[in-house]
Amino acid sequence: MTHYLDWSHAAAGRLTAEVLLRPRAQAAGLAARLAAEVEQGHLPFLDLPFRQRLERELPPLLPRLKARRHMLLLGIGGSALGARALQRAFAPQQDEPGHDGPSLWIADNVCEATLSRWLDRLPPAETAVVCVSKSGGTIETVAQYLLVRDWLRAALGEAWREHVLLITDDRQGFLREEAGRYALPSLEVPDHLGGRYSALSAVGLVPAAFLGIDWQALLDGAAAQGESLIRAARDGELAEHPAFRLAGWAHELESCAYDQLIFFCYLPQWAAFGAWFAQLWAESLGKGGTGSQPLPAVGVTDQHSINQMFLDGPRNKACLFLTGPGADVRQADGKGLHFPVDMPERWRWLAGRPFGCLLDAEALGTRMALCRSGLPLTHVHMAEATPRAAGALMGLLEGATLLTGWLNGIDPLDQPAVELGKRLANARLGAPGLDEEAAAMRDFLAQGGDCQPFSA
Repeated sequence: MTHYLDWSHAAAGRLTAEVLLRPRAQAAGLAARLAAEVEQGHLPFLDLPFRQRLERELPPLLPRLKARRHMLLLGIGGSALGARALQRAFAPQQDEPGHDGPSLWIADNVCEATLSRWLDRLPPAETAVVCVSKSGGTIETVAQYLLVRDWLRAALGEAWREHVLLITDDRQGFLREEAGRYALPSLEVPDHLGGRYSALSAVGLVPAAFLGIDWQALLDGAAAQGESLIRAARDGELAEHPAFRLAGWAHELESCAYDQLIFFCYLPQWAAFGAWFAQLWAESLGKGGTGSQPLPAVGVTDQHSINQMFLDGPRNKACLFLTGPGADVRQADGKGLHFPVDMPERWRWLAGRPFGCLLDAEALGTRMALCRSGLPLTHVHMAEATPRAAGALMGLLEGATLLTGWLNGIDPLDQPAVELGKRLANARLGAPGLDEEAAAMRDFLAQGGDCQPFSA
């Protein structure tokens, strides 16, 4: 069984097959750039230079983590989205009735009501707290950490330290200072590994390991994908690599005024990968007026909600369409739900068939409808829905995102615009050294007042 990309309908509407050939002219230059940046250690999500250290340092920590029933993960954005996607894909039992195994709780927002409820209900003695921030200064995460640290200390005394793991920069930042001050165990977020590219480092793999997910298989899949991309660049074959072809497709979509990219997932348990991809794509490529807006969608749910817009709305959308093993493969052992033999007459044609065939038919129907509506569509099919396969998919999409940014002429590894909002928020809270931001905020608030009430 083989994963594959189906390009049969990638060219449609304004995007012609001839246009899709244009990025090939840049392949040699980008191959040289990729090789140089890997050599300099700037692309660790491709060659995974941190793997050996992680495989040495994580296993000794797992007995302590797994001794707890709950893990409270403090992190936001790239520090949380990968972990959530992996949990829902490979440990979905947490969200199912009667669950009594390990549970992962992800505090990925500033919501006092939620955090208060969790701290009221989680038993401190049975809870491991993992705090994730590359810089060690993400205000939302640090604020939660300070509250949770005091919650643990109040309940457990000096034993609170045995319940905390910090994942942060190896040398600097507030969390690194905390690790030294209290002798807390820690793991690194490697250099040059931005949050949205970090899911397959300690950031996402610690919670995965806690839940019993095969975290080394995830790394195996990503490593295989990264190695193939690096090898293609070295051997002069980058233009044929799936990651480059995806990048060229995405780049030319923008040139043809397709500025929205649907990530339509027809693997229900992998649905949360849509949110992970959306951050990866948007934060990497939304620079200098370039980039396409990612739109996560879930099959079959969104056939009945937003698919009308995809099919009959503005002609500015393309689709990355994800499917997995068919019903026959998923139920090869004959187990699983099947339609009863004594079906009502109008549904008799379903009698005895596996319930999963409905998902397969819906996926094919939606894919065909999108193509007939003129949307450029690339179909990504996963031969299996295993951790290794997920690692390979994530590696493919990370490589494609990187190359799309280079084709667009921007840096896909930074996020300068995001920092402005952070500085303004800190100025609102009275942080020192932000006089210019504080003045701008006063001017902004002075423009208020045009408010119209509405009836409740």
